[in-house]
This record gives sequence, structure tokens and C-alpha cells, in this order.
Amino acid sequence: MDTDLLTQKVIGCAIEVHKQLGPGLLESTYETCLLLELKQAGIDAKYQVELPILYKNTNIDAGYRLDILITNELIVELKSVEKLLPIHSAQLLTYMKLSNVSTGLLINFNTTKLINGIKRLNLKF
Repeated sequence: MDTDLLTQKVIGCAIEVHKQLGPGLLESTYETCLLLELKQAGIDAKYQVELPILYKNTNIDAGYRLDILITNELIVELKSVEKLLPIHSAQLLTYMKLSNVSTGLLINFNTTKLINGIKRLNLKF
């Protein structure tokens, strides 16, 4: 699927979750509900995907996990925070670099209008 179309569909699913639940819940609640929406939309998504760190040719299991990975082409990092900070974007960019995924969505569900809590990031490899 085209990455732009996939991104639009994921955003639509996230908006539906936010419409149903509103802000103020735990990140894990939004993750579970978003996974249900993605499944209903026919989008194959993996969640809590291990992200090993390759350091000087040694794999290190540092306990990092991708919130949602969709067909190895889109990482979705979920937040439920007062506001997105630059460190949140930096975290997603690092995850994207380490996993060789060029597109990421940062979604903060703790906002009154979800579209204000969405940021798309792209890398060129």
C-alpha cells in the first residue's frame, strides 16, 4: 500500500478511537483500541515489537519496543502526554533509523482535537 494512503488510514483510525474515548486515558488503552480499529480497516499491524540495538556489531536487547509497526513501512509511536516535546520526535526518529523504516507517526491522544496531536516524520535512506 502507498505510504501516504496508509498514513491517512492510520490517522483516520486514530481519530475514531479519540472520538470514542476522548483524552485523558493511559497510552496502553489507546494502543489496544487503535489496534482493533486497524484490524477492522484491514491493516496488518504488530504491536510492542522488540527493537534491538546494534552497537559495534553486537545486538543489545535494551528493552526498547515499537508501539505499533505496520508492514515494516510505518512506525506509530503513541503518547498520552500534556504536550508533545522535541524529545518525543527525537525518540521516534531514532526508532526509525534503528529499524530502517522511513515513515513514522507520533500521535498524542491527550488533546481535545486529535489532529493537533499528530506529527508525521520522514527519513531518507
